Amino acid sequence: MCPIPEDVKHATRAVRYNHLMRIARRFVVSGRVQGVGFRYFAQDAARREGLHGYVSNQDDGRVEAVVEGEAESVERFERRLRQGPSRARVEQVMVDDIEPGQGNTGFSIR
Repeated sequence: MCPIPEDVKHATRAVRYNHLMRIARRFVVSGRVQGVGFRYFAQDAARREGLHGYVSNQDDGRVEAVVEGEAESVERFERRLRQGPSRARVEQVMVDDIEPGQGNTGFSIR
């Protein structure tokens, strides 16, 4: 068995750390996303991933979601948002990285 070079060992640790790193993102979803259960869908997806934050309808017909949690969980949440519930039609998802800091607030619908 060949030994693993030191630089590869460190790179593997760095990747593992990044997957567990706590991040926060703001999503603004447009399309047919109000009146179709989108906020409840987002709340369920966030809770399944152990994320914290909120989701709310905007006056312009879009839905905003702000989430914080482990990087992989946030990525999976984003994929779910892009799909949306069966009655929704997601046309665009704008994503902004924001500073984590909400803490462990749970996930709510506003």
